[in-house]
Amino acid sequence: MSVPGTPAGSDAWRYPNRATPPGSSLYYAVRFAPRALRDLLAALAGWRQQVHAVLDEVSDPGVARLKLDWWREEIRRTLDGAPRHPLSHVLHAELAQRRGRPGLPTDPFLGIAERVEQELRRSRPADDSALAAADRDDLGGLFELIARSHGLHDEATLDIARATGAWCARVRRLRDAGLLIRQHRSVLSTVTLQQAGLSHEALASTEHRHRLPALLAPVAEQLQSSAPGTELGASPRAIRIQHAIHAALLDELQGSGLAVVDQRIGLTPLRKLWIALRTR
Repeated sequence: MSVPGTPAGSDAWRYPNRATPPGSSLYYAVRFAPRALRDLLAALAGWRQQVHAVLDEVSDPGVARLKLDWWREEIRRTLDGAPRHPLSHVLHAELAQRRGRPGLPTDPFLGIAERVEQELRRSRPADDSALAAADRDDLGGLFELIARSHGLHDEATLDIARATGAWCARVRRLRDAGLLIRQHRSVLSTVTLQQAGLSHEALASTEHRHRLPALLAPVAEQLQSSAPGTELGASPRAIRIQHAIHAALLDELQGSGLAVVDQRIGLTPLRKLWIALRTR
């Protein structure tokens, strides 16, 4: 529904939008959130999508950094009540309707932008802990914002949200690993590749690309053993749906033998819907 005073194009960022398209895991996560929160959650996902789009849509690194800096300033303007972008107007309008409730902090937004900055600078994660920290800042930051949007602000609950987002991000990286190495983006840490006698560039070569499934197998096993458990009970349904869908995706990836070098393995929309319906 249009809000008076919002610029043209703002409605395109309400639910569902390009960050929560029908059939996606985020679509179902937001679909089963409280109706009053759907546009806000879709706008938050849209903000992350727009920031990550800098990596794909801007070829000049200098221009990309300028655009990323613009988004950093835009979130500060938005939270201060002076949005410019149509997406930001939706975000501001939805937050304004929540008078009397705590607002959203800038740190999770800036953490997402920092992850994109690292990719722009080709800053490779040195070890697994650095890779995990980046995931906590990125998708973990979005999950924290989702939890906060539901009125959850205690640090224990927010930490679970961030950890769950990081776990889901690692599953996504397994799914997208073949594409990511062709785009010269990080899939494994520098230490892991060095132990295999490889570099990030060597892994992307046709000579060594076939080794990717074997290198990913220990990661998948570690994800299975470290999957969030009963502590998710206090998390919003949107986060629990995301976790359940990614857990099923991890099973599917392992069942394929992690054959992700030249294909993208995923779940059908119908299966995602069924998972979402079962996640109470």
